[in-house]
Amino acid sequence: QVQLVESGGGLVQAGASLRLSCAASGRSFSYNVMGWFRQAPGKDRELVAAQIWYHSNTYYADSVKGRFTISRDSASNTVDLQMNSLEPEDTAVYYCAADTRVYISADRSPSFRGSDYDYWGQGTHVTVSS
Repeated sequence: QVQLVESGGGLVQAGASLRLSCAASGRSFSYNVMGWFRQAPGKDRELVAAQIWYHSNTYYADSVKGRFTISRDSASNTVDLQMNSLEPEDTAVYYCAADTRVYISADRSPSFRGSDYDYWGQGTHVTVSS
C-alpha cells in the first residue's frame, strides 16, 4: 500500500521559514515525479514545486521562485520543501503528491495538473501571520 505522509506545517510569522517533509512508503518513485501542491481557502489547488526524480530537474510556481526549494532523498524515499521568506499569501494546506508516469527525458516538464498525480498525502497546514 502506497502512503505519503507530510509533516512540518505550523504557524509562523511573515519572513520566517518552514520545512515540510513527505515520507513515501510502499514503492519507489525513481522514475516519477514528486510534487507539492497547496490549496488556500476559497482558491483552487495549485502546484507549488515538483521534482523529476530520475534527473532531479525541478519546477517552481512563479509565486515561490527564489523562496522555496524542493529536494529529495532517494535513500529514505522522502521529498522536502524548504520554504523561506514566508508571506501571508503562502497560507494554505500543503499536499505531497506523486505522478507515477515515467519521466526520463530531460526535456519533459512535470505536470501542473493535480489530476495527473496518483497518490496524495493527507495535507499539512501552513499559516503565515502578518
